[in-house]
Amino acid sequence: MTARVPERPDAGDAAARLRLFVALELPPSAQAELARWAAGSVGALSELRLLRAEDLHATLCFLGSLPAGAAGEIVAALGPVAALPAAPLALGEPLWLPRRGPRVLAVALADREGALARTQSALAAILAERGWYRPEARPFLPHVTVARVRHGARIRAGDLAPPAAMGFPGARVTLYRSRLGRGGARYEAVGGVELSG
Repeated sequence: MTARVPERPDAGDAAARLRLFVALELPPSAQAELARWAAGSVGALSELRLLRAEDLHATLCFLGSLPAGAAGEIVAALGPVAALPAAPLALGEPLWLPRRGPRVLAVALADREGALARTQSALAAILAERGWYRPEARPFLPHVTVARVRHGARIRAGDLAPPAAMGFPGARVTLYRSRLGRGGARYEAVGGVELSG
């Protein structure tokens, strides 16, 4: 297990809160393919804002706003998932989410062996037990958001050809900080663990 425990972000402000989520990091090759596909498929649509390649990830548990001091504890709590195997994944079909009135364009991740779903389930149980996460009622859907519908825009969701069906290992689970700004959110890795194998 390799967990990097961060210094306390914003430690000077005891009331500081961070917007946090835990995600599966994607290898640079998968990020590049998804960014290339999105730019070629919908890059000209003014209603959409494409995410930067380095910001592409698969969210496992969205934690929301938590005290800054919790970040190091959360990274340490990721330790048990390091014993789980890396997930053999592949890029799948495009998804408009939600189906009615879509707000994002995503690409499904094919998790044929269910390894990513098992990792997400174990992670959700650990984080919920510590009070950092409230499990969602809907089932886990492995996907990567590649574009967001701009605020106030409406889009007619059409069929799109899928990206290249490349396979890759999902091997690192990371706690991220989300910083909201005028150009959209920016994601900052706080610390994480490598999955086994």
